[in-house]
Amino acid sequence: MKQQGPPADLNAALALPLPILVICELLGVPYEERTQFRAWTQAAADVLDRSRSEQGLGDLFAYGQELVARKRREPGDDVISRLCATDGVADDEIAMLSMALLFAGHETTVVQIGMGALLLLTSADQWQLLLGDPGLIPGAVEEIMRVPGKSGGGIPRYAHTDIEIGGVTIRAGDLVMLDNGAANHDEAVFADPDRFDVTRRATAHLTFGHGVRYCIGAPLARMELQVAFGQLVSRFPGMRLAVPVEDLRVRSDVLTGGLIELPVTW
Repeated sequence: MKQQGPPADLNAALALPLPILVICELLGVPYEERTQFRAWTQAAADVLDRSRSEQGLGDLFAYGQELVARKRREPGDDVISRLCATDGVADDEIAMLSMALLFAGHETTVVQIGMGALLLLTSADQWQLLLGDPGLIPGAVEEIMRVPGKSGGGIPRYAHTDIEIGGVTIRAGDLVMLDNGAANHDEAVFADPDRFDVTRRATAHLTFGHGVRYCIGAPLARMELQVAFGQLVSRFPGMRLAVPVEDLRVRSDVLTGGLIELPVTW
């Protein structure tokens, strides 16, 4: 991006390729096949066209089966090969696990890099704090994950036992929606919760879930985001949006959302 010079689309130059490259390396998925599997993951995440989503899931699973067959013939030092070498794990299960990791392992991080960069670029004082003290980057990443996501609708779960919350009885088997975004803005946990503050200690956020439902990719996501934002701030200290913020477009057709593009200059 620096070699090509400004302006640039930060989404296309960094947010998209970095997580794909990393997850491909870990899983043992050929990076040169990214255009094809990216099309399938985008189709699978379609929230407006059910048939397209189902077709995308089917194509992705078939691709996973093909990858497993390849690893059976020529194993490497990667996650899919290690799953193939694990006793008691059927090929179809490996294919499903691998494609779930491929999808979740890049799509969410793509969105977080784009939205996180936008948050920093529209908060000049916070950008300057990071520029002056790179040691704040890890905390800034936690804050970037905490601040957005209010009123996201929640995650569906079912009550295992009768419980009472706020004078309302929830019966065993009832469907409940757990809004992690609301929890991340709980005034009892975070002072002035709507304020974006890179100096805040925000590690108690629930963006990655909690307990047995905690995201297994959390350490990888944190590592990628810390490297991405650390390099972005230090190598492009004068970066700014190349278009008015109201001109930016957010995707509403896919499960993960995110920006369509993020034009920047420096």
